Amino acid sequence: MQYLSLSSLLVCLELSVSAPVSPAGISWEPVGLSGGGGMFSPSISPADPNLMMLNCDMSAAYLSEDGGRHWRMIHHAQLRSDTHCRPAFSPHNPNIIYASSSGRLRISRDRGRTFSPIGDLADSLYGEIAISPSAADVMLAGMRNGGCRISRDAGLTWAPCAGPEGQVLGFHFDRTNKGRILFAATDKGIWRSDDGGQTWARKTDGLPSTNIRGFAGGSNEAGGPVVLYCTLPSQDKDGVLTGGVFRSLDRGQNWQPAMGDGINTETKTADQWAYGPIAQYRQVLTSDVKPLTVYVLNTSTGFHPPYHETVYRSDDGGRTWRATFFQDPRFKRYNVAPNYVTASTGQSFKGGDAPFGAAICNSDPDRLILVWSQSYITHDGGDSWFNGDTYVVPGQNAGPGCAWACTGLVVTTTWNYYVDPFEANRHYIAYTDIGFTRSVDAGKTWIWWDKDSWAPWRNTCYEIAFDPDVPGMMWGAFSDVHDIPNDNIISERHGHDRPGGVCISRDFGASWQPEVKGIPPKPVTSIVLDPHSPRGARTLYAGVFDEGVYKSIDDGNTWRLKKTGLGDPKNMRVSRVVLHADGTLFAMVCAKRPAQGRPLISEGVGLYRSIDRAETWEKVNASRLLLYPKDFSVHPADSNVILVGACDADREDRSGGLYRTDDGGRSWQRLGRQGRQTFGGYFHPKSEGWIYMTLTEGAPGAGLWLSRDHGQTWQAFDGLPFSNVQRVAFDPSDQCVMYVTTFGGSVWRGPIEPVD
Repeated sequence: MQYLSLSSLLVCLELSVSAPVSPAGISWEPVGLSGGGGMFSPSISPADPNLMMLNCDMSAAYLSEDGGRHWRMIHHAQLRSDTHCRPAFSPHNPNIIYASSSGRLRISRDRGRTFSPIGDLADSLYGEIAISPSAADVMLAGMRNGGCRISRDAGLTWAPCAGPEGQVLGFHFDRTNKGRILFAATDKGIWRSDDGGQTWARKTDGLPSTNIRGFAGGSNEAGGPVVLYCTLPSQDKDGVLTGGVFRSLDRGQNWQPAMGDGINTETKTADQWAYGPIAQYRQVLTSDVKPLTVYVLNTSTGFHPPYHETVYRSDDGGRTWRATFFQDPRFKRYNVAPNYVTASTGQSFKGGDAPFGAAICNSDPDRLILVWSQSYITHDGGDSWFNGDTYVVPGQNAGPGCAWACTGLVVTTTWNYYVDPFEANRHYIAYTDIGFTRSVDAGKTWIWWDKDSWAPWRNTCYEIAFDPDVPGMMWGAFSDVHDIPNDNIISERHGHDRPGGVCISRDFGASWQPEVKGIPPKPVTSIVLDPHSPRGARTLYAGVFDEGVYKSIDDGNTWRLKKTGLGDPKNMRVSRVVLHADGTLFAMVCAKRPAQGRPLISEGVGLYRSIDRAETWEKVNASRLLLYPKDFSVHPADSNVILVGACDADREDRSGGLYRTDDGGRSWQRLGRQGRQTFGGYFHPKSEGWIYMTLTEGAPGAGLWLSRDHGQTWQAFDGLPFSNVQRVAFDPSDQCVMYVTTFGGSVWRGPIEPVD
């Protein structure tokens, strides 16, 4: 149990005498909708089928102890994700887990609560870590540079396996021979060892190619068949599908096609929504309990069954198949529990691809997990599937406007968190990829927008501005370009030329209408409102990427560009606009890299100020060049006091950090540097001298820091599980609590200062 420090108690009492202080303290907890980002390399424990793990592409790994219904983010100091390597649960001890942390082998002996380094592997892991069910000390692991390694002392020392080449797809230990016969499959072939891994021989006779896509094997001590499966690319040869699923019943000596009745063998598309004209079979799954029960996952040749992407199941080794996964609510057979997308829109939006990853429980072949940007789990062999990333609040029916609970599998990027200025129970999150969501119970549950109410640009909501006098009236900055100003946009690895715009809501964010007269179809990254402007004719400012700052004086109905002195013709990438209480307007022009691997340009980059309502602009940081600023904040009481977060421009540069000016930009001081990518610095609204510093995009340690002495000294929020932090927000009704938005870990609610 954690307790607030004495200083926290005093601060909370000072800030709000009426605010209750819980003697039990405040722990970090995830807030918002779950799912939403790429998930990979899942695994299920054979010793405890309720124990599962998966990795996301935003640095975090997650663990479930109740069969996938709820998840816990593993603290970044214990384990960081590896989307290319599946972890290994010990078949002998449910407490032992081996996993790759950014390529390095680590072990947990307490069911994933803590991890520590183990072994002498010098190369990065890749593909799979596997433990012999027959001998707990014997392990195999794939390497990023190709091939595999074997350990005979439970991971302490490793030796190369002479023979297997290419990147590992999977392993199998033949249990009919006490694990002495081993199999290793890579993208270049399949190998067998008959002497416990000393020597290896290729076993691909009967396969039309050695371009292996997936591999699985099953065997058990009770006897019966040793069955191996693999998948190859499918091809159209004179109107006949070749490739697909293959099977071996003689330990790889010979392989035969396993494309039996019921599986998709089409060679042309059924409709315009097909992933391709031929179904590609990626993952294949089986178990030691029932080697003849096998699952295979495919891409679609059409939207509707029997052409859809699905999970095929066979109970006779691939002689006959049946589809088990029907996700779209419009299908005649619909056996996947709805998530907020399918419930709100009445349809699924997956693109027909096979999952990013899949796993089966080796001791219970009825338990599977599939992961895309959502997760789907079955405990009954595919008869029904539930969502691991979200569930509808008990007592409500899934549909537009219903509320969803967080399962802890938070894989979303969030830009800002808001508490409604009129109704404290209404909270809002500005998201990447899923746009926008709202809560009517102070963040306990969340309502996603539906197809009749969402903005035309529904990928990302960057900011919200509230009318100071009209409850429920709010403006939003929306875009189909996400992650501005982070590196994938700065370096143009993702499309940056998709549209965006400003929308208005008059019903507390339940519905949105576009207000874009005069704004070109460009990403809108920021929106602020002048509270001194007249009701019904509000003055608003919008930051428009690649264009500048636009101004409206009629509630957002019409807009005009205001860029005199702002940026440079080579770079008008406005990423943030802030209006100070004294009327000073600020805008940041973020970095730009003209091509991958090229230096950042200096033209236009920096922080700008206007003292005449955006008619003219001047550069604030003219005395301190910053090639890659990310965010800034202005002291609530003095617009001359400014914090700017900046990143290193390249691998050799070390100019990143948190900078402060107390004289309006004439001089600057670097207050802190804890990593290469500082996102921003933020003043506590009521505690003078308190500054929060955030780090993102691969922060080496803690992503959130606090200084109580104007930036002279810093203390890390070591208790926060996620390290890629963007901004902080405070709850006016509970001033011991703050909200932290992150780059890939949703929002976290926790204490306003580090808990000892």
